[in-house]
Amino acid sequence: MNIGNVNPIDINHEMRNSFLDYAMSVIVSRALPDARDGLKPVHRRILYAMHDMGLRPSGPHRKSARIVGEVLGKYHPHGDSAVYNAMVRMAQEFSMRYLLVDGQGNFGSIDGDSAAAMRYTEARLGRITDELLADLEKNTVDFTPNFDDSLEEPSVVPTRIPNLLLNGTTGIAVGMATDIPPHNLGELSQAIVYLIDHYDSMDDVTVDDLMQFVKAPDFPTGGLIVGTEGIRNAYATGKGRAIMRATAEIEEIPGRPGRQRINITEIPYQVNKSTLIERIAELATKGVIEAIADLRDSSDRNGISIIVELRRGSQPKKVLNQLFKHTPLQSTYSIQMLALVNNQPRLLSLKRALQIFIEHRVEVIIRRTQFDLAKAQKRQHILEGLLKAIEQLDAVIETIRRAADAEDARQKLVLNFGLTEEQANAILDLQLRRLAALERQKLEDEYKEITAQITYFQELLGSPKMILAVIRQETVDIAAKYGDARRSRIIGGTGELNDEDLIEDTDILVSITERGYIKRTPTSAYRVQNRGGKGLIGMNTREKDELDHLFSAKNLDTILFFTDKGKVYTTKAYEIPEADRTGKGNSLMNVLLLGQDERVTAALPVREFGETEFWSW
Repeated sequence: MNIGNVNPIDINHEMRNSFLDYAMSVIVSRALPDARDGLKPVHRRILYAMHDMGLRPSGPHRKSARIVGEVLGKYHPHGDSAVYNAMVRMAQEFSMRYLLVDGQGNFGSIDGDSAAAMRYTEARLGRITDELLADLEKNTVDFTPNFDDSLEEPSVVPTRIPNLLLNGTTGIAVGMATDIPPHNLGELSQAIVYLIDHYDSMDDVTVDDLMQFVKAPDFPTGGLIVGTEGIRNAYATGKGRAIMRATAEIEEIPGRPGRQRINITEIPYQVNKSTLIERIAELATKGVIEAIADLRDSSDRNGISIIVELRRGSQPKKVLNQLFKHTPLQSTYSIQMLALVNNQPRLLSLKRALQIFIEHRVEVIIRRTQFDLAKAQKRQHILEGLLKAIEQLDAVIETIRRAADAEDARQKLVLNFGLTEEQANAILDLQLRRLAALERQKLEDEYKEITAQITYFQELLGSPKMILAVIRQETVDIAAKYGDARRSRIIGGTGELNDEDLIEDTDILVSITERGYIKRTPTSAYRVQNRGGKGLIGMNTREKDELDHLFSAKNLDTILFFTDKGKVYTTKAYEIPEADRTGKGNSLMNVLLLGQDERVTAALPVREFGETEFWSW
C-alpha cells in the first residue's frame, strides 16, 4: 500500500515563513495604502469598477448592490460587506474630507448608525474622483491580472490629487498600523508648488518650510486643533499626534435671563455623537459635573448642535474645561504616516509623501505624453497620405475606378503613389464630401496642428523642467477648481488642562482659628441677616477655639500666609480643604509646611501678581 512520501520539516522555520507570508499579504493586499495614490486595493477596485461602468459624476446613480456585485465578480474575491463598507465610507461627509463616492440614500450618520442595505442605496463617482482616474486609458499606469486572470486591473491610479494626505486613511496590518489624517487641498497644493519650485534643492527644504502652507490636518468635522508641536513631529518623522477639541459657544438661554448654556457645534474627528452625549449625561448624573442642569441633542440637517444647559450662577468656561477633561470633546489623534513604497511599508514624513506624489506624476505625464505622441504621429501619417492623394486626386480616382476590387485598389495605391497600407486604407475610406475645397483646407489645418502637437510632445519628453511645469499648472488648476476653506481652526496651547481649568472661580470665605484650624466655605452657605432675624451658626466653638482670621476670596486666588518667624507661605484658595459653615476645618499643618512652634499672624488673598513696586523708608 502506497501512502506517499513523508518530508520532515523544521516547525520553527515553517511557522516563521508562513507567518511572514501571511503578514506581507495582509500588509500589501489589504491594510496599507499605496503612497502614490493613497488607496488600498479594495478602494481602488471599487473606483475602477465604477469608472468601468460609466458612473460619472454627471451621470445617474446606480444601485449599490450592482456596484458591489461588479467589484466582487471581477476584481475583489472577498465578502460583500467588506466592499460595501469601504464604498460607504468613501461617501460619508463626516469620514472623508473630499468625497470620492457620491451616495444617494442612507449612508450612515455621525451617531454611529450603519448605512442602509446595499439594495436600498445608490451611488456614482464623486466630482473630485475624475482627477483621481484621469488619463487611465492612456497607458499611464501598469495593469495586473485579476484573481482569475480573466481581466486586468490597475496596480495604481494616475491621480492628479495627493489623495494619501488629502483624505487620509486608517488601517491595521500585522504588527503595524497606519493613521494618516485628512488635509486641505489648497494647502497641499501650495506645498507641492513650493517643492516643484525648489526641486533642484529639495534636500534643503525643511519641515518648517512646508508648514508655512500645510499648517495642520483639516478634519471633515471641523473643530479646533490645539497646538502644533505634535503635528510638527509627525510631519518631520512620520509619527506624532494632533490634539482635537470641539467647537463650542457660550450663549444665554432664550427667555431665561441670567441662565447660560453651552452649544457644541463641531465635534472631533471620528467621535461618535451619541456616545459623546451619553458620556456627558453620565457625568452629570454621577455628580462629576454638578453645574449641568439639562442636556439635549438639537442637531438637524443644518449641522450639529448639542445643548448643555447650566445651573444659575455656574461658570460656563469652567464647565467647558471639565467637559474637555472628562469626555471625548477633547481627543488625541495619533498620527502614523505609514504607506507602501515599492510594495514595502515605509514611515513617511510630509516632504517624502509629497515627493513620492510628484515622482508619480512625473512618470504618469511621461507615459501620457508618449501615448499622445504615438497617437499624434499615427494621425499625422494618415493626414500625409490624404493630402498626397488630394494633390493627385484625378489619378487616385482613376486608379480606384480601374481596380478589380478593394484589395486590388489598395495594392495599386501603395505601388503607384508611394503610400503605406494605413494611408491607402484611409484614402479608400475617404468620404466624397472631404474632397470639397473647405474640407481640404480643414485637413491641411489639422495637419499643421498635429505637427505642432508632435513638436511639443517631443520637447516635453526631453525636458524634465517642462514636465514639472505641467505638474505645477495642473496642481494650481485643481486647487482652484476643488479647493475650499479650512474647516479645522488652529489655536495655541498644549491641550493640557490643569486643576485651575476645572475649578469654578466662586466667592468663598476663609477662616483660621487660634488653635490653627483652617477651612474655606462658599459664601452661598450664608445668607444676609435682616432686622429681627435669628441668624445662622457659623462655627462650633465648644472646644474654646476662637476665630482668629476671616476674609473673603475667590477659589483661584493665591493666599499669602505670614508667620511669626518672618516667613511667607503660599497656596491656592481651592487647595484649602472645604468645610460647611459649622465645620471645624483642617489643621494648618496639613496645608502649609509650618515649623513646630510657627504660627500664622496674617493672611492676604492676591488675585494676580503684576509688576511690584518697592518703597524704602
